[in-house]
Amino acid sequence: MTLPAAERIIVALDFPTVDEARKFVGQMGDTVSYYKVGLELIYAGGLELLQELKAAGKKVFLDAKVLDIGNTVERAVRNIAELGVDMTNIHVHDTKTVKAAVCGVQGSNTALVGVTVLTNLDNRDLDEQGIKDDLAVNNLVLKRAIMGKLAGLDGVVSSGLEASTIRNQCGRSFMIVTPGIRLPSDKIDDQERIMTPSRAIANGAHYLVVGRPITQDANPRGAFARMVADIEGR
Repeated sequence: MTLPAAERIIVALDFPTVDEARKFVGQMGDTVSYYKVGLELIYAGGLELLQELKAAGKKVFLDAKVLDIGNTVERAVRNIAELGVDMTNIHVHDTKTVKAAVCGVQGSNTALVGVTVLTNLDNRDLDEQGIKDDLAVNNLVLKRAIMGKLAGLDGVVSSGLEASTIRNQCGRSFMIVTPGIRLPSDKIDDQERIMTPSRAIANGAHYLVVGRPITQDANPRGAFARMVADIEGR
């Protein structure tokens, strides 16, 4: 995927209110072309903001993380696709559910990606869930990525730590969307599996999802520029 560095960064609008998110978007102006609307904002009227973003020519990733029985997933994903979003996601839980979601986006221009293992989880967390394996995260991410590809997903959401393995196993056209992006000077916050922008891209990520390191910076335009510069090797 050949994209300018700035277009690889999806800025997460993780704000408690639409007004705060709208203010931030206005502050960023033409600097950002791709935004993520996630669960916090969805339940605060974020779908209205989504339409505003699309009308302004922005790309939108609706981070819905859908998971339910197949019939419900298919209908929910179809409704999401009808909103005209550029990308949405589901949890990669089982093949039947993934295939149902794939049916939901058929005929639309919405890319469908699957969440493998959330980037705030590590092997200790999976052990707590009953998955006991020294390489639990790596193995589970790859297993779910392959499952998703075979079931028809356009790509997956995974940390940069697993991106190279997914790229090797799933091919260059399989989209990898990577959260948990931090520069060395950034706070880690609640993330566990983090990586710099340039290294994540080198490992095979197509898009990088970045929230707090940009949105909570005193100079968000400057923070965005630093992320771009890191990708470009400056």
